Amino acid sequence: MLSIDRLDIELLGVLSRNARTGIVELASTLGVARNTVQARLSRMIDDRVLSGFRPELDLAQVGIAVQAFMALELQQGRLQAVVDALTSMPEVLEIHATTGREDLLVRVATATQADLQNLIQNVVSIPGVSHSSTTLALTTPLRYRIQPLLEHLGHQQGWGRATPPPR
Repeated sequence: MLSIDRLDIELLGVLSRNARTGIVELASTLGVARNTVQARLSRMIDDRVLSGFRPELDLAQVGIAVQAFMALELQQGRLQAVVDALTSMPEVLEIHATTGREDLLVRVATATQADLQNLIQNVVSIPGVSHSSTTLALTTPLRYRIQPLLEHLGHQQGWGRATPPPR
C-alpha cells in the first residue's frame, strides 16, 4: 500500500534534485504552506519513508575510479557471517541478497584495478564464500533514481488531504 500521496511525491522530487532546498523554497515551489512542507517531511521521516538527506558523490572525482559488482555464491547457513565480514570492508558499498545461483550481489569501489584484485582475494577468502563472479562497471548511463517510479505509482493518488492540486 502506497503511504504517500502526490504532494509527498512532488516534495521528494524537489529534494531529489537538490536535497539542500530549504523549507520556505520547497513551500513556494510546491505552492503550499511552509507548515505543510514541514509536517510532510516530519511524517515521512517518522514513518521511515525518508531516511536521510545524503550528498551524491562522484567517486571518480575523489580518486575512486573502479566500480564493480561481485556475485557471490555462499555455503548454506553462512549468509549472516559473510554479510558481517563484507560489511567490515570499506570498499563494499552495497549488499543485496538475491535469488538464483548467486546469493549476494555486492557493489564495490576501489581506486585501482590492483586494489580491486586484492579486494576480490579478500572476499573469496571469507569463510562461507564458495564462488564469486566479478563484473567491472565501465560507465553508469543511469544512476540510481526513484522519482519516475514514485510518479508512476502515485499518478492516481490524491494531492494531500485538503490541498488542491497545482494548476
